Amino acid sequence: MRIPADDEIWALHERFAPTAEALELVRTHCEIVAGIAAQLIGPGLDAALVRAGCLLHDIGVYRLGRGDAYIRHGILGHELLRDLGYPEELCRFCSCHTGVGITRADIERQRLPLPPADYVPRTGEERLVMYADKFHSKTTPPAFLTAATYRAEVGRFGADKAAAFAAMTEEYGEPDLTAPAAVSGHIIR
Repeated sequence: MRIPADDEIWALHERFAPTAEALELVRTHCEIVAGIAAQLIGPGLDAALVRAGCLLHDIGVYRLGRGDAYIRHGILGHELLRDLGYPEELCRFCSCHTGVGITRADIERQRLPLPPADYVPRTGEERLVMYADKFHSKTTPPAFLTAATYRAEVGRFGADKAAAFAAMTEEYGEPDLTAPAAVSGHIIR
């Protein structure tokens, strides 16, 4: 599989971002997530694939329309990349990074506006991108989240979700957020 280089990925962001502000927000977030993943990557994972996954995972945000639920951004990104001819291995970074994974049972129980399916990582690379994404939020203003903060937030969706995140924290460890927070000016919550 050919992994797109950074310049190809940024060209996609520039092509699909509806505004300069959206481009800056999403691009900054994706770069931060890539930096976090680079801190945490272990042996046996493809670093180039992880970086591409980090830089692409939120491209579907640009496709959200008025009234669209934010939770749909993952499948919208998957569809966008698929329609452009990218392989499934890259498309899945979009659809399988939300929360700690969304199952068909989650969709049915919570009546989520997603096609019924399991949107959970299958590979180590997908899992790392999903985990790294939890440490930075595009909220207004953007912020870094500690593991404790995210675990509390995801716990609203069930003890199983908090436990899944705790298991990932045990597996990957916690990133150092101090340096990226200082560079970006984003607070740590």
